[in-house]
Amino acid sequence: MANTEKQPPAEGPEGSGPNLKRLENIEVQLTVEVGGTKISIGDLMKLNDGSVVELERLAGEHLDILVNGTLLARGEVVLVGERLGIRFTEIISPEKRARSL
Repeated sequence: MANTEKQPPAEGPEGSGPNLKRLENIEVQLTVEVGGTKISIGDLMKLNDGSVVELERLAGEHLDILVNGTLLARGEVVLVGERLGIRFTEIISPEKRARSL
């Protein structure tokens, strides 16, 4: 007798379920954040060509990689031919991402 019980679809590579295939072509905004700081409007208005604003990140510290504004990973700047690129050095776990929401 044949087994007529429905089986769930097999999962794809790296544990991606079959429904994730539908998401592959959706575009998201990938942003690399070098750093930030708080500045008063008065100080902001005094900035001109050549002004320097110190950021709250140390030299050599990894940069934040955000997808649609949510921290996904950390990385470092690399040269790809004549363009800048980003090398992922740490992927933020889904648990840590969820805690930051």
